[in-house]
Order: sequence, then C-alpha cells, then structure tokens
Amino acid sequence: MGARPSRRRLPADSPMALDALPPELLVQVLSHVPPRALITRCRPVCRAWRDVVDGPTVWLLQLARDRSAEGRALYAVAQRCPPNSEDEEEFPLCALARYCLRAPLGRNLIFNSCGEQGFRGWEVEHGGNGWAVEKNITLVPGAPSQTCFVTSFEWCFKRQLVDLVMEGVWQELLDSAQIEICVADWWGARENCGCIYRLRVRLLDVYENEVVKFSASPNPVLQWTERGCRQVSHVFTNFGKGIRYVSFEQGIYLKSWNKEEAEAESDPSVSQSNRGEQHTPILSTPTFSLLPLCR
Repeated sequence: MGARPSRRRLPADSPMALDALPPELLVQVLSHVPPRALITRCRPVCRAWRDVVDGPTVWLLQLARDRSAEGRALYAVAQRCPPNSEDEEEFPLCALARYCLRAPLGRNLIFNSCGEQGFRGWEVEHGGNGWAVEKNITLVPGAPSQTCFVTSFEWCFKRQLVDLVMEGVWQELLDSAQIEICVADWWGARENCGCIYRLRVRLLDVYENEVVKFSASPNPVLQWTERGCRQVSHVFTNFGKGIRYVSFEQGIYLKSWNKEEAEAESDPSVSQSNRGEQHTPILSTPTFSLLPLCR
C-alpha cells in the first residue's frame, strides 16, 4: 500500500547527424557558415559536402542575405549572369566561392598601397635618388598604414597590375555592363619644391592589350605656392567586354633648388568599394574600385 506507480523513462531522441539531412536542407545549413570555414573545414568532410561547397547554390544563398542596395543589385546580376564553369580548370574554386571568399567589393585592391611592405607588388622606376617609404608627416585617420611612398627629384614611376578575376570577380560579371570602375587619387608636393604629376589607368584584356584608358595631367604645383594635396578621380562605365586586368601607373616629377629637399608624397591604393576610399588630403592616396550599378 502507498507504493507509487513506476514511471518508465522514454529514451531521448538522438540528434540527427548533418550527413543524414536531405541535400536541400544541408545546403541551407551550410549557407550560414562563413566562406573561409566552408572551404577549409566543411569541404573536406565528405563527398556530399564537397559537392555542395563546389556548387553555386550555397554561395547564391550567402549573396541573397546582403540586403543593402549594392548587395541586392549584385545578387540580381549573379542570377542574370552566372559564372561559366569553364574557368574551373584555371581556378580550383568555383567563381561564386572566390567572390564570397575574396569579397572584392568595398576592398582596396592595390596591394601594399602605403608601402608598409616596402615595394612588394610594385614595378618601380627610380629617378634622382629614387623612391622611398617614410612615415606620414601628419596622422591620416582611416589609412591602412601610417607610411607613404615619397619621390626625389626627377621623374619617378610606379606601376601595379591588378588581376580582377584573381581578386574574386568572375568574367561574366565584368562583361555584364552592371559594374563601374572608380579611380581616385590624392597627390601633392611639399612646400619647398614644385611637382608635376601624371596618372594613367588602363583596362586590359586577357592578353594585356589596352581596351580603355584614362589619363590625368593636372596643372603643376609650383614651389612655395601650396602644401596641400589635390584629387584626381574618374569612373569607367560601359567599358565593354573582355576586361581582365587594371594597370595603375603613376609618375611624379619634382624640381627643387635643393635636390636633397625635393620630395613628394605618394600613397597609392586600388579598391572595389563604395566610390573609392577618401583619406585626409595630406598624402597621395590612389584608389581603384568596382561597384555594382544599383538598378
């Protein structure tokens, strides 16, 4: 008497393994994983997961979650102009995976733009005492590094070639007429010397043949007239099909009564971003950007 009836414990439901999910649910789950982890952690798990990561659907789902105006525009273009699978022989990852991993929009595409790694990534021609890298005279808020390239007397040239496909943009997107290329540069001279500045930006095809060109030759800065910097900018639109590379070429000539004092400041950078970066006009700061047209 008084004994309580025994209660039978029901076995707890065992958690479902991810590999047991239907393919359409697995794609949804993996689409929430950050791009780098998808490639380095998820892709090697098994053949089924590799097939998901190598396919376009998981990456399109990631693009669809960007609800900004530019994100919606890019997602629409990606649906209208899907990448061609033929480039998989040249690149190990599918084009949408490279895009999500590299995130080219909103990023400065010129490598070593401020000289923090010396002259790595640049082809340089030295005039006078040549190029050098120095600390900024004035702190530049938002700059990736508080260093800059400086020139001496006579002409000094600097060039960098940017491979847009390697940076994460697929060829069909470049050919879609839904992308604009923005170029901007701050440049200037020190007060005690004059400065002549030249900028040339060339859009090249896969064989590095010139397709479109922009050149700027602003009025020279005269000695003892000003210390600040000026800006040059340009936007490439409707530049046609077949663009693969951007060649950023910059030349500065300085002439001073004292050659040891003849230095101009130059800090280049290329970006695919929101209308290019704009730093305080103390240094020469070139930028190159790719933007989706928000139509």
